[in-house]
Amino acid sequence: MNYITTALREHPELAVFLVLAIGFLIGRIKIGSFSLGTVVGTLLAGVAIGQLAIQVPAVVKYVFFDLFLFTTGYKVGPQFFRGLKKDALPQLALTMVLCVVCLLSAFFAAKLLGYDVGTAAGLLAGAFTESTVIGTASDAIGRLNLSAADKTILTNNIPVAYAVTYLVGTGFIVWFLPNIGPKLMGVNLKEEARKLQAKISGSGQGGPETLSAFQSLGVRAYKVTHPNLINQSVADLEARPQSSRVFISRLRREGKIMEAEPATVIREGDIVAVLTRTELLVARGTEIGPEEDDKELLDFPISFLDVVITNKELIGKSIAELAKMDFARGVFLKKLTRTGQQMPFLPETQLERGDLLTLIGAERDVERAAKNLGYADRRTIMTDMIFVGAGIFLGGLVGLLTIEVGGLPLTLTASGGALIMGLVFGWLRAVHPTFGRIPEPAMWVFDTVGLTVFMACVGLAAGPSFFSGLQKSGLSLVFVGLVIAILPHAVAILFGRYVLKMNPVIVLGACSGAGTITAALRAIQEEAKSDLPALGYTVPYAIGNIVLTAWGPVLVAMMS
Repeated sequence: MNYITTALREHPELAVFLVLAIGFLIGRIKIGSFSLGTVVGTLLAGVAIGQLAIQVPAVVKYVFFDLFLFTTGYKVGPQFFRGLKKDALPQLALTMVLCVVCLLSAFFAAKLLGYDVGTAAGLLAGAFTESTVIGTASDAIGRLNLSAADKTILTNNIPVAYAVTYLVGTGFIVWFLPNIGPKLMGVNLKEEARKLQAKISGSGQGGPETLSAFQSLGVRAYKVTHPNLINQSVADLEARPQSSRVFISRLRREGKIMEAEPATVIREGDIVAVLTRTELLVARGTEIGPEEDDKELLDFPISFLDVVITNKELIGKSIAELAKMDFARGVFLKKLTRTGQQMPFLPETQLERGDLLTLIGAERDVERAAKNLGYADRRTIMTDMIFVGAGIFLGGLVGLLTIEVGGLPLTLTASGGALIMGLVFGWLRAVHPTFGRIPEPAMWVFDTVGLTVFMACVGLAAGPSFFSGLQKSGLSLVFVGLVIAILPHAVAILFGRYVLKMNPVIVLGACSGAGTITAALRAIQEEAKSDLPALGYTVPYAIGNIVLTAWGPVLVAMMS
């Protein structure tokens, strides 16, 4: 045991990796549907290992924290700037109300109960599940005109308050929004979701087959024998079905395989490869003629391709409008991703800059569509580190600038600057996606590992004083954390519903986004039996991430 203790003290990097291993293990443990998650799990593991008095250089945690913050901004950049547009103003207003009430709740609760600035910052971070506040507030405390010992005490109080209030805040809000939120608005969430579905799809049955065909897409060969189909062009035949998208991908004529162009005229005896829903092929395929076992005809490449929307002419267009365009022939939409969140999509769903469309279809058709939509985001393992390094450097320079507001000196800090520059660079990537690529696996490392290494270092540093701090203010923090977690969401729900007149389903999705509680979005969707709450999630999530992170140094300035 002495050998392990000595090794950890002399080589703190080993302690960090040990904390990560234990923290991720704790994060996997579930009690029913509840789990601590890797962030809190890593913090607690750090606190436990930190009892051995292990010193990790402060620069380590800030390197990883800056990577995490830059990546956070990078992911939400397009939606952040989207939130500044006129049609997103209601969601922006709701988000700002929730965030301002968050700040004021934490401030007044801390003043009323006599909490120090470190405990107040931890209260804000935990009750609103915004772990980035730990970093920005710690940085701001480090700039106060205090002794090194006092700064250490205040900084170590942050994770104490965070750990207690996070468990209370997160767990309760995940229950509160889907169960109490609808009652505050006097609605039945399932019924409201059904009404919204009917409103935006034009019926109570959802959108046309166009939007879900990828789940059962098939291609089969048929010999054309039906008189009504002979001597008709491919374009005319494909236009006949009113409720389904059906395409003739290629055909065999007199033993030779040829591509089926829209102007190609179908002759009697042609064997056509028909691409559409499998169930439609089964139900009506034989109306074309007898099915043929033509493996060579059906052996053509089907591609999946991610495409980033950058074409200005398509931004604001609905998926239904997109499906009618010539370049969309033979192409189906598999998935729509926005700000890293898979979105429900319907015919009326409008495209936004930076949306990621996953297309499926014959290779040549998918490639044609990609050229018209924007930029084909082909999978690669390479990260543009020039982009990442320059972004964090420039952001740090901007963040170190200080301005005075009402006599209070405010600074974003170097870490906050990395977040802001991540926003800008993420937006630039969406506008000009030919540079600045960060593949999803790399983004996961920067995001998840970046934050958990930071939390591991925080836990290790706070370990020796963690339990004494917990004994000092633990019980009051449980109660206060519960109250100030509920209040901003309750105010935002009432404001969104009765002042902004927003749809209840969108209100709850927006609250989960503004509070950056993805688990709550999942709970709302389960309660509503619908994916539609996600429509209100992305813009508030982008804005909430930035504003709540910025509250760290603001709260420190207010408390000082």
